[in-house]
Amino acid sequence: MSVHLNHKQERVISLTEHFLKNELYYDNTGHDWWHISRVTNIAKKIAIIENADVFICIIASLLHDIADEKISGDEEIGLYRVEHWLKKNEVLNGDIAHILEIISTMSYKGGTNKCTMSTLEGKIVQDADRLDAIGAIGISRVMCYSAVKQRPIHHPELTPRTVITLDDYRNSGTAIMHFYEKLLKLKDLMNTDYAKQLAAGRHEVLEKYLEQFLYEWDGIK
Repeated sequence: MSVHLNHKQERVISLTEHFLKNELYYDNTGHDWWHISRVTNIAKKIAIIENADVFICIIASLLHDIADEKISGDEEIGLYRVEHWLKKNEVLNGDIAHILEIISTMSYKGGTNKCTMSTLEGKIVQDADRLDAIGAIGISRVMCYSAVKQRPIHHPELTPRTVITLDDYRNSGTAIMHFYEKLLKLKDLMNTDYAKQLAAGRHEVLEKYLEQFLYEWDGIK
């Protein structure tokens, strides 16, 4: 499968890739350039399969974490930076609005975000980002993020929370709790058929890891 982008779109993509490498290359929370690259590659593949707007999917994937408060510190400021970047590179106003809508509504946010993605492109980018949160990569990323946030790996007396504020979700708990509060839920939240197929296999990796982890924690095997 292939996709045809015009010269202007290819230029914007190239400039945006360079911008993101400079911004996030040395991030140590699991939201680094390589996360961006993986999400973009998966989104592009799904977009081609679904006959979606590939340019929108690529650019939204590349920029999605710039507006995330985990990275920007303030979502509003992050969205402004995204909008400014797109306008500076002469992206069409309609495309800018579409990209900003995707980025501002796609995040899981501890389950507190009840927004439904309104476009196919939004569903694709959301799927791609969530796929990178599960499987072997997802396990590695949650451990990186927990280390930076100084969250313990596990505490057997703590149980997953069913009602939780966004601040508590981001800054408290344990790495293992995060599996139950988010990662294990993502398989059933995928939008597209291809993402559902990938998520099934990655979900099994999470389950097998947790089973072995708890065995080892208790000294069983």
